[in-house]
Amino acid sequence: MLLFALAFLGAAGVALVLTPAVTRLAHALKIVDRPGTRKVHSNSIPRIGGLAVVTAIVAAVLLLLVGPRGDLLTASYTAGRLAAFMGCCVFIFLVGLVDDIRGIRARTKLAAQTLAALIVCFMGIRIGPVGISGWFDVDLGVWSWPVTVLWIVGVTNAVNLIDGLDGLAAGISAIACAVIAVFALHSGQHLMAFLMVAALGSLTGFLFFNFNPAKIFLGDCGSMFLGFFIASASVLSATKSYTIIGLAMPALALGLPIFDTLFSMVRRMLERRSLFAPDRNHIHHRLIDLGFHQRHAVILMYVVTALAAGIGMFMMMVKDAGVLIVFACALLPVLLVFRIFGAIRFREALWALQRNRALASEARDDKKGFEEMQLRLRQARNFAQWWKAIRRAARELGFARLAIELQRRDGTRLCLHWRLPSREVAGADIMFVRFPVQQRRHDQDNGTAEAGIPINKRLESSGRRLALFARLLDEQGLSTLEEAKAERDKHPSPAALGEPVLDPSRTHVRA
Repeated sequence: MLLFALAFLGAAGVALVLTPAVTRLAHALKIVDRPGTRKVHSNSIPRIGGLAVVTAIVAAVLLLLVGPRGDLLTASYTAGRLAAFMGCCVFIFLVGLVDDIRGIRARTKLAAQTLAALIVCFMGIRIGPVGISGWFDVDLGVWSWPVTVLWIVGVTNAVNLIDGLDGLAAGISAIACAVIAVFALHSGQHLMAFLMVAALGSLTGFLFFNFNPAKIFLGDCGSMFLGFFIASASVLSATKSYTIIGLAMPALALGLPIFDTLFSMVRRMLERRSLFAPDRNHIHHRLIDLGFHQRHAVILMYVVTALAAGIGMFMMMVKDAGVLIVFACALLPVLLVFRIFGAIRFREALWALQRNRALASEARDDKKGFEEMQLRLRQARNFAQWWKAIRRAARELGFARLAIELQRRDGTRLCLHWRLPSREVAGADIMFVRFPVQQRRHDQDNGTAEAGIPINKRLESSGRRLALFARLLDEQGLSTLEEAKAERDKHPSPAALGEPVLDPSRTHVRA
């Protein structure tokens, strides 16, 4: 126990001494996080606090290796696994540091995280057989690779995304380290317990400067390192314990960031946005928007995390189905936070899902119809056939009116007009859009078209159909019709087409 106490106090001491120095360095190099729309702070604050945290942890590990109890290394894990584990963690730290200094695209960071996770898997740190003793046991086999990578990358990004309030990510990570340390001691994994205790001490010392009002932030270098460090450590301890408990306990401690990330992904998909799009609907943002002070919001999430982790520890004392019952009970306070503060809105999610399905179905139907319209227009051999195909396309796209004005070579105008019967569009609001119609290739003398489409359904659907019609005119317009010039000259008046026309004296259509 003396060794663990020294690890905690040594790492905490290094963090306490080093963090102010890192703060001054960040100010000198102007590596600061400036206020913005997605930020809750109003001043520029240094954002490379992870440098102090990582240095303190590495210092504790070096102390172990050169100290009298270095035999813990051979007693617990091979040197190769420990080197891969710590090397990949440092690599992720460096990727985050570059992002804090210069900025990196989200996809690049994701690729780096995946690469590091694959290296860890290659060194044998993988999720092996999972199960509950005496009840069920599942050997993942070859699926252990993708499952492990998904777990490590997911937790890394979850911790990174929850780092939105002073002390939030550091405090939750500290609780997760404490949970893994307890489990490691319980299962006889002394080296893992030492690493987790050192990380806990480092975060404790850092929180003196990171808790509200924060003087320094973890930054991506710190949050990504902690996420990767905790995720990989949980896999390493679970591999030794041959049980699902080794993953379930840290999952409960990280329940808030994990579920916050999952709900954010679902929300972005329902909103049809990129998964990498910026967001201000995380659970900590909601608490602030509801009037919580930063400190109170962070303490609330500390309490929920500690409660879930504390209940989860009872999994080490029960067997069989009791493990799942304890896990469900521990998960309940985490889910209640999201439900109470509006992060989970099942009715809105269901409505958005139904809307997206309807829009997707409409888009598929419109695309299929558009392809048929393209074929009909390509088959037009003269101006009359072209105009007939255009009218049919307008009807099938749901247009209410269409007016096209063309310029003859002699300077006179040819005005064409089509509309649905009044009874079919009675009471509907009509949206009108004007756009050019190319009459001759390499000619600036274009015609114009004005389309009217009902918007009694969805404005997005109406806009998409207008865009498809405009694409038809661009791709299969008069400039592509070989006989268009001759046909226009053959008809002295639009009445020869046998269709309703506009008054030739008018320059455009008004509904």
